[in-house]
Amino acid sequence: MILGVVTMNFCWSTLNVINMEESLKFYEEILGLNISRRFETGNGMEIVFLGEGETKIELVYNPGGKAVSVGKDISWGFEVDSVDEMIAGLGEKGITVTDGPFQPNPHTKFFFITDPNGLRIQLVEKIG
Repeated sequence: MILGVVTMNFCWSTLNVINMEESLKFYEEILGLNISRRFETGNGMEIVFLGEGETKIELVYNPGGKAVSVGKDISWGFEVDSVDEMIAGLGEKGITVTDGPFQPNPHTKFFFITDPNGLRIQLVEKIG
């Protein structure tokens, strides 16, 4: 038991976005995530949840908010079937690989791209 909580599940990670439509295009078309909920909260603010299952990504657009600042030391990781095929497909869509590919051990291969808001996205292939 931690702080009186019997179980704790990670629900979502939030990213404030510069442009909701551009961000949705990236997460839907490049990463294959589906919208699970989309709603406006007033004053032009919009929230979209993406993903299946328990863990989601929350994109928040606030036209009156501050400029979006994403740290260079933070990334979101997504598993892919093939790093090589993903790199080829991203190239066809004009998405640049920013780091990698790397293979730190015989069982993992990965590389990084950047989303429209500057967030590093790690695409990982589990080998064997």
